[in-house]
Amino acid sequence: MACSQRPRERMPLPRNAKVLTTKQSRAGKVGPATENVDPEKEESCHAKRSSSSPQGGPKKRSAFGDITNAHKNQVVAGKKEAVKVAPPKAQKAHNALGVAKNNEINLKKSMKKTPPTAPADPKVNPVPEKLVSVQELKPPEERQVPAVEDIDKEQLGDPYANAEYAKEIFEYMREREEKFMLPDYMEKQTDISGDMRAILVDWMVEVQENFELNHETLYLAVKLVDHYLVEVVSMREKLQLIGSTAILIASKFEERCPPCVDDFLYICDDAYKREELIAMEMSILSTLKFDINIPIPYRFLRRFAKCARATMETLTLARFLCEMTLQEYDYARESPSKLAASCLLLALTMKNLGGWTPTLEYYSGYSAQDLHPLVKRLNFLLTYQPHDKLNAVRSKYSHRVFFEVAKVTPMDMLKLEEALTSC
Repeated sequence: MACSQRPRERMPLPRNAKVLTTKQSRAGKVGPATENVDPEKEESCHAKRSSSSPQGGPKKRSAFGDITNAHKNQVVAGKKEAVKVAPPKAQKAHNALGVAKNNEINLKKSMKKTPPTAPADPKVNPVPEKLVSVQELKPPEERQVPAVEDIDKEQLGDPYANAEYAKEIFEYMREREEKFMLPDYMEKQTDISGDMRAILVDWMVEVQENFELNHETLYLAVKLVDHYLVEVVSMREKLQLIGSTAILIASKFEERCPPCVDDFLYICDDAYKREELIAMEMSILSTLKFDINIPIPYRFLRRFAKCARATMETLTLARFLCEMTLQEYDYARESPSKLAASCLLLALTMKNLGGWTPTLEYYSGYSAQDLHPLVKRLNFLLTYQPHDKLNAVRSKYSHRVFFEVAKVTPMDMLKLEEALTSC
């Protein structure tokens, strides 16, 4: 009993006996456990579904399977000869041989499952040795084509800009210009003159400024007055009623929140009754057959300024020049698009910002030579317009909000002639 309670002493090993390495003893212990593992569970633990594997099956993980086979071979060898240990170089060579065989087997299986793929096309160098421009491929007479900028490309992602239809919209407005060209209607007006018309327009400019209406509303209202007077002979007592009613109609067409009827009766100093204003509105709309989408210079001016990438100060100067022509009866019969293009060309020349570019010529439809006579007339108007009367437009554009463009010195006629010639 006393002997059995003593701790068991470890006997010393003989000198010639070989000691098992730690790796072999662990392999011997792990061997039976690995053999009792269910192969299906082991495969489910190591394999994962992958969309890139053929047939949607589990992705092959051959490296882990090869290591397991190598361990099994080591366990069997350890059972038979526990003393003999394979050298590490031979063991590594044996493992590499097993990996190569399993890889070959897995490659054959995957080739059977996956459909045959077409042979890859030979690689083509995307950059040719010598670049050939498009201009060199064209005939000599077509090579020198001026570059035209796509001014609507930057706003294609803006749904409120309607950039996809902008070019077609302005082409349509150009076609409608021919329908709304004004004749010389003052010949049949017995009680109205061009000076009276200028006084009315000067008052309409003040109304637009007091009500803070859009500039499109002012231009359209003046057009409505002109086209109505083409069809109807009116007396001077009704001229202010025609002008205020035209602003009311244009406000309904252009403004989000147009002024009400009582506001227009107030600005007329109660000279007309409510029924008279409504009756005049019906008369104007029926006379024009409700076709009041009349092309105006202001819309073309903004379009052309976008083509020139003009600054706000340059655009305001062109707007000042264009708005001065509203009072002048001689400019009422000019084409709106041509008038807008001429105002912009004069503003660019006064600011020394270059001439008429190919982009402007493409989108406006006018060359620089087509605009030269009208540009000279506009500069003459700016130079010799009297300042003592009808100065609503000039005082409006003398404010800092409008960059005080009305105070800009007009160009000398000879210098303007030289600048237009060099364009």
